[in-house]
Amino acid sequence: MSYSNVEGSIPVVVAGALGAMGSQVIKTIIGASDCHLMGAIDIVEDKQGLDIGLELGLGHQGVTITNDLEGCLCQVSQVTRNSNHAVLIDFTHPQVVYKHTRTAIAYGIHPVIGTTGMTKENLLELIEFSRKAGVGGALIPNFSIGIILLQQAAAAAARFYDFVELTELHHNLKADAPSGTCIKTAELIEELDKSFNQPKIEEYESLLGCRGGRRESGIRIHSVRLPGLVAHQEVLFGSPGETYTLRHDTVDRSAYMPGLMLAVRKVRRLESLVYGLERLL
Repeated sequence: MSYSNVEGSIPVVVAGALGAMGSQVIKTIIGASDCHLMGAIDIVEDKQGLDIGLELGLGHQGVTITNDLEGCLCQVSQVTRNSNHAVLIDFTHPQVVYKHTRTAIAYGIHPVIGTTGMTKENLLELIEFSRKAGVGGALIPNFSIGIILLQQAAAAAARFYDFVELTELHHNLKADAPSGTCIKTAELIEELDKSFNQPKIEEYESLLGCRGGRRESGIRIHSVRLPGLVAHQEVLFGSPGETYTLRHDTVDRSAYMPGLMLAVRKVRRLESLVYGLERLL
């Protein structure tokens, strides 16, 4: 770990630093003129105490890998308390994301969370906790600007269609299903407060689950997990005589970096936790 502060620069800690997304984030933060890396969190045992820059082929950075998230955040908060408040970027696992987010807020560090799979109840608890603490944060299911445009188009199209199904496709190392991005898309469509996909016949499944998961609104979501995929989403509307398809494909994780940096630069102005990149645009 490196706890030296840089005046006028945004201090950043990255959790999940050795993962596919985390390593891309580390590279982006190191290359950003208005940010500096202060901590790298990861649980890989044989990497503890090693320099994150050397591990990722980015040269010596003076920031060592640690699995002690709370200890790291505590030290960073002490160094930055009277100057620039720090930001935690989290790309870890659904099982720990609630704890990581709450811990960051408790130490006055602004969380920017890319990990999906958090329950609605936990999200509401964290929004209230952050509001009382006066510490802004952002839970972002997807940092792609393109996916935000898809979601807005889907919400607009839903006014004219009564039948819609969503399919999301990801790599087979993604733990949660459906994806947080796809859930967010469904939630935006459901803001119309109407029902979808009213059955025309009595359906049955000879293979359980083949029709996908059904939300209370009637929207069905299908999840695909395969090696070779990164992140993809399709929204398919249907009406008599036509279909309308919206699709977004992420082929490289660099697509997320502009949206991520937007969140890092704006999150410290917030006074509570917000949900969705569109809240920052």
